[in-house]
Amino acid sequence: MKVELENLTKRWGNVVGADSMNLDVKDAEFVAFLGPSGCGKTTTLLMVAGIYKPTAGFIRFDGQVVNHVAPKDRNIGMVFQSYALYPHMNVFQNISYPLKLKKIPKDEMQKRAQRVADMMGIGHLMDRRPAQLSGGQQQRVALGRALVKEPQLLLFDEPLSNLDARLRLSMRSEIKRLQMGLGITSVYVTHDQVEAMTMADRVAVMKDGKLQAYSTPDELYDRPRTLFIAGFVGNPPMNFLEMEVVRENGDYHARREGFDVVIPSDRGEKAAGKGNVILGIRPEDITISDEGTPAEVFIVESLGRDDLINMHIGEASIHVLADPVLGLKMGQNVRLDFNTHKVQFFDPTTEKSLLWA
Repeated sequence: MKVELENLTKRWGNVVGADSMNLDVKDAEFVAFLGPSGCGKTTTLLMVAGIYKPTAGFIRFDGQVVNHVAPKDRNIGMVFQSYALYPHMNVFQNISYPLKLKKIPKDEMQKRAQRVADMMGIGHLMDRRPAQLSGGQQQRVALGRALVKEPQLLLFDEPLSNLDARLRLSMRSEIKRLQMGLGITSVYVTHDQVEAMTMADRVAVMKDGKLQAYSTPDELYDRPRTLFIAGFVGNPPMNFLEMEVVRENGDYHARREGFDVVIPSDRGEKAAGKGNVILGIRPEDITISDEGTPAEVFIVESLGRDDLINMHIGEASIHVLADPVLGLKMGQNVRLDFNTHKVQFFDPTTEKSLLWA
């Protein structure tokens, strides 16, 4: 199923939940709605589901406007953050409930529920009630209930946020494998950029009810078009430094107090002569070196594989990922080498990229 949103808007009085959303989801594509709390991602999802009625704009399924089609007639499956299982029903009854509402014959209902349960790895738990299941098992029941309807569209509303980190990792892989295997168009709401970047074919980044960008994970990461996207996508977040880019003796220099780095001409020429700009660089694109910009180690946070180091360059503070073997200590003076081919530049007023806008 192909899904199209055209100028989709939802308001409650003066409160804007979603503001003129325009995007499309291709058939069998996995799309993530990503953003902080209150950005409009769940509001948009609930309009697609038919639970909220749009204030303006259109929702199309395979070219047909479905604004006034009831949720039960949209051929969708939905997985909620809270699982929303019926506590008095066992696993079989929970999974097969949508089929019961459709008055599917008992034999067919039994076969389809068992097939889906086996696919989810919970076929041996059909007689248990939700209180007898772990969080991951409950999540599988909720997903099975959505799949048993054989929907054309799957909607996920932060389905993994109640699980521990290890289980989230395995469930991410499981959901993506199922989606690809079944070829069901899917929309996945999350505030976790790792989930969005690892699972989705394309990501819609939202802020304050507006669509900030809609692109592939690699495009969002390598070519962020706004300061917000640059800071929100990526973990640890991108570093930002206010500085001036000037051309001197044929080279482009990014400068501020205690900082002078030569920038490649393809990037420097787009930021030079614009006064103060914001330079962005990711922690993994900065390395400890024998030469480069002097810095002082302020805080060392061990992440296991890497150390996340808070460095001070004059009055500026930046984060660097370093090898724990270096054994850096607070107060130690080091030098930093910047991968200048990866730097980003943003206009401090409009917050738009000077490289990709």
